[in-house]
Amino acid sequence: MKKVLIALTAFAGVCFTSCNSDDNDGGEIVINNPASYSFERDGVSTVNFGGQTTRIAMAEELVSALKDNTKTEEDLDGMFAHVEGESDFSEADLNASNKSIRSKTAASADFFSANTTDANAIKADFDGYIESQVADVFPNWAVTATAGNAGQLQEAGGGSIRYINAKGLELNQAFAKGLIGGLMVDQILNNYLSSSVLDAGDNRANNDGDVADKEGVSYTTMEHKWDEAYGYLYGAEDNAAVPVLGADSFLNKYLSRVEGDSDFAGIASTIFEAFKLGRAAIVAKDYDVRDKQVEIIRENISKVIGVRAAHYLQTGKTALGNDYAAAFHDLSEGFGFVYSLQFTRKPNTTEAYFSKTEVDAFVAQLMAGNGFWEVSSETLDAISDEIATEFGFTSAQAAD
Repeated sequence: MKKVLIALTAFAGVCFTSCNSDDNDGGEIVINNPASYSFERDGVSTVNFGGQTTRIAMAEELVSALKDNTKTEEDLDGMFAHVEGESDFSEADLNASNKSIRSKTAASADFFSANTTDANAIKADFDGYIESQVADVFPNWAVTATAGNAGQLQEAGGGSIRYINAKGLELNQAFAKGLIGGLMVDQILNNYLSSSVLDAGDNRANNDGDVADKEGVSYTTMEHKWDEAYGYLYGAEDNAAVPVLGADSFLNKYLSRVEGDSDFAGIASTIFEAFKLGRAAIVAKDYDVRDKQVEIIRENISKVIGVRAAHYLQTGKTALGNDYAAAFHDLSEGFGFVYSLQFTRKPNTTEAYFSKTEVDAFVAQLMAGNGFWEVSSETLDAISDEIATEFGFTSAQAAD
């Protein structure tokens, strides 16, 4: 069931003042914090994140196509690294777009602009998921999987059929959940909310003077960059000004799942309010308040990834030995969220909660030998406990 996110917001529709020694000659700055994510200038909306909506739609279709064994590697690669005008998607608007998923994967200014080695390795991982799905899983679509052999397994009681590689990993789940980190989280936390992007060039001066980003638009560059971060979380919403969770298969969906756990209730409102107040602070030219909201968003979106990583490792562990198809499905989702940990961001730092080296070590443990066919409960507990401890919750809380 969808839940209205803004119903009980703490700051909805209020004005408050802040003192800022760096702006407004040290005087008070009035921030008009609206009840919804709605901002206008001269009667025209200044909110725009169309590119993010487009990439979410592309990702939805690609993830679905990864479960279509009639697709070729060329088909799937085209959807991942779309070229404007190519007929990669079912929607004409997506085909006409100059956007692509691959170009924005592991592509943040803070984490990857000067680290092309890791960026290329991460992109190669996603390329590899596609290649292996076509080369290894699709040819064994109707074969019963066994340890060391790709194929299908059906969940107990006539449940869903899962299509796995030789190590029990659903590559489509690894891709989808890994993309939450590699695209959505990285672009939000380490790119568009980065001071290197928000304050690039003359952005502050232009924002102070309400200078438009380009001819024909009503928003400043800084406003637009903040909105693009917002779009990677809420860009698939029917009404993004008043978000309703569950609008896509990516970060929006799993924020809803974490919000639905009583141990983490309120996290959705915290994130939404920080996005809204930060945007209002940009309008008011209060960059201290803006930056405080960035750190709130970084901490809480990162926690969503940590909670779901530990959650799926724990639920998968419970099903091992009883229902391998269900266990492997949960563990595959967990794998993707573990992979996404390297894109998280500790507040007030330039570091992820877990480095690429640490994430690669987790992946190696999960995929050792025959992978999920023989991973131990002790290994799953150790990884989920380490994740939970880093974020300040317990594996038991995440398992609910």
